Amino acid sequence: MKFPIEANKPIQDYSVTPSSFALAEQTESIIELVAPQNCIGLRLDFVLAQLLPQWSRSRLQSWILEKRVNIDGKIATPKQKIWGNEKISIKPHIIPINETHVAEAISLEILYEDNHLLIINKPAGMVVHPGNGNWQGTLLNALLHHSKQLNDIPRAGIVHRLDKDTSGLLMVAKTIEAQTSLVRQLQEHSVERNYLAIVLGEVKQNGYIDAPIGRHPVQRTKMAVTIHGKPARTYYQILESFNGCTLLRCRLETGRTHQIRVHMHNMGHPLVGDPVYTGKTRKLPMEITRLITQFPRQALHAQQLALAHPLHGKTMIWNSELPEDMNMLLQGLQRCGM
Repeated sequence: MKFPIEANKPIQDYSVTPSSFALAEQTESIIELVAPQNCIGLRLDFVLAQLLPQWSRSRLQSWILEKRVNIDGKIATPKQKIWGNEKISIKPHIIPINETHVAEAISLEILYEDNHLLIINKPAGMVVHPGNGNWQGTLLNALLHHSKQLNDIPRAGIVHRLDKDTSGLLMVAKTIEAQTSLVRQLQEHSVERNYLAIVLGEVKQNGYIDAPIGRHPVQRTKMAVTIHGKPARTYYQILESFNGCTLLRCRLETGRTHQIRVHMHNMGHPLVGDPVYTGKTRKLPMEITRLITQFPRQALHAQQLALAHPLHGKTMIWNSELPEDMNMLLQGLQRCGM
């Protein structure tokens, strides 16, 4: 009997044991996988795309064509099916990132670093990955300058992103082994990511939003709650209430693009300062209106990050203090409530 994998649901029961770096004419990692039991009859390229989402499906297909993928010791074929428990060996062809992106001496606030992992406190205003007219000055450019070994890791080790104007904690893998572990933890929703958000309106009770997110049907640069989107869940807790605003702690179970911003907007409580997902507010005192309208970005900060270390598996937790601009906004709102 065939057990299909849902197109938007990652494979859960698999083992990934990448080997150490092998020295050849080029430094390459050999990635060794054991095919999951729940992929009976599925094409090899689809299974690999689920197991290794840090690479595109087209990239994985090209490695199969280049005879870089073996199954049980034999060269894999493009249309080969997987039946479970096969030993898959991949010799990836990694194009050095510095051939497409430039290393730049940009200051980084590093909260933790070892041979496997980096925890970065990203400031508001920094783009994470080059693209869409932002080809320089990004976190990726800074990472390439900070550590040369990141040149040989897909996306310079970046496994998740924050919006340009969202501040806070980001994890970066320094090896392919660590990257595979962190991606797997994200797929299994075992990475805990807590955010502080200041939203418009007075939220009445704690709760969660379970609503799929996808591309806006008309405005393609925006995301929206849509029945055709991917599953998304956000938990929120009231920390402090003000006249016309609420400070929330938001916890992501999934990590869709703009998830907190879209979910809060859909709930009728868009983030203060969000230039994209805006909303109408009731008439407020002049001083509060001034504070809200002058805040230059969405009031969102990735405040806490907890994960299992890719090497030893122990849970590690990091916290980031509220940045000065959000702290000033909070103090202003508190003064107005006195």
